[in-house]
Amino acid sequence: MMMSRYGAKVMVTAGPRLFSSSAVSPNHLLNSRVPAREFSKMTFEKKKTEDNQSEKGSSGGKGDQGNKGEQLVVSYWGVKPMKITKDDGTEWKWSCFRPWETYKADLTIDLKKHHVPSTLPDKLAYWTVKSLRWPTDLFFQRRYGCRAMMLETVAAVPGMVGGMLVHCKSLRRFEQSGGWIKALLEEAENERMHLMTFMEVAKPNWYERALVIAVQGVFFNAYFLGYIISPKFAHRMVGYLEEEAIHSYTEFLKELDNGNIENVPAPAIAIDYWRLPADATLRDVVMVVRADEAHHRDVNHYASDIHYQGRELKEAPAPIGYH
Repeated sequence: MMMSRYGAKVMVTAGPRLFSSSAVSPNHLLNSRVPAREFSKMTFEKKKTEDNQSEKGSSGGKGDQGNKGEQLVVSYWGVKPMKITKDDGTEWKWSCFRPWETYKADLTIDLKKHHVPSTLPDKLAYWTVKSLRWPTDLFFQRRYGCRAMMLETVAAVPGMVGGMLVHCKSLRRFEQSGGWIKALLEEAENERMHLMTFMEVAKPNWYERALVIAVQGVFFNAYFLGYIISPKFAHRMVGYLEEEAIHSYTEFLKELDNGNIENVPAPAIAIDYWRLPADATLRDVVMVVRADEAHHRDVNHYASDIHYQGRELKEAPAPIGYH
């Protein structure tokens, strides 16, 4: 008896909607189950694109024609996009890095420093890097833009691998890292920004992209195992790798100065990341990238020396912010 009364009330309330000629939207049925208080927490922002601006003022057509070019951004979780501007008030257009992560490179750093290999691990690391240079020279020859792109895809791996392993070690041992997690990840991010810059200069071919995938897959796993076995060897090898990078960028500069490579305007991402002048050129970019590589050289040789002294990285303050 109670069920029949309940059913009658449902039919009286919902009957006209269920049996009306107009179709019932599945979204309508779904939304009808959500309490009103839940919808009160949702806010929607319409972000109009350039396509929508061109359609402004037009009317008619299909029902969704007016929404073409609009994107609904749900802010239910309270995550709102940050509105960031430059010092001159113009809009900051990069989401991969922020103004407080930019810097002016230290071009006064000594580019000629070299760690003379004396121990067997050092000699092994040194000749491993030297052996890797031969196929690189053979493949890229004097195409230094493509060479730089390839170099940065490899150079960005050690910092990430080292930072990840130090991070896991910190978790296992319930101890601080001395800031080395942050320092190594900063190195990896800085190297990645080098790649993002040279991607604007050298457009890689399909076979160069395939080579990057193959080399990165081999190098990542090899360096991962090498770091687990001997961190001092891994850091020393990266130090020598950075020394070779300095040499490559020095040759790059010679080609630019001799006119063999066009000194094109610097990419916009490089101007903002290194705080370069608006009229900066490719030569200016190579200069700051080479300085970064010199800093990475010093950091990795320093980390290897710490291990050679029988200490752990956490016992020495990490050079955070030392690009």
